[in-house]
Amino acid sequence: MKAFLEAVEGAFGIDIDYAMLVKLYGESSEQKVEKRYSPAKFTGSEVMVITGNPNRKHISTSYAERQNLTMRMSMRRFTRLTNGFSKKVENLAHAVSLYFMYYNFARIHQTLRVTPAMEAGVSDHVWSLGEIAGLAD
Repeated sequence: MKAFLEAVEGAFGIDIDYAMLVKLYGESSEQKVEKRYSPAKFTGSEVMVITGNPNRKHISTSYAERQNLTMRMSMRRFTRLTNGFSKKVENLAHAVSLYFMYYNFARIHQTLRVTPAMEAGVSDHVWSLGEIAGLAD
């Protein structure tokens, strides 16, 4: 946990409000019969303030869970029981890098009407797949 805190401080400085919401799960009655497909039963959650003074009503896992769902729906290798897996961790890293490059620089998001990179001021245009491929060595 100490290394994690140092990474957060290194990335954002000491003037950050940061908290974690930890969801707790237990075994459901259905899991005893069908362990492989039954989801775990939600038993509660725990809020941990890590640093600063975060607003408790904004402590949520919604953004992370939405990003995980979008990634799972976009990349076959992250769905359950798939045959589209990566045999090497390097291939997985490359696939994730390509996905996020496309997601942030080439895909126009419906709510923003531009790419996230353009909204953040990192890019001034929508990147083509050719431009992204041109970044590879």
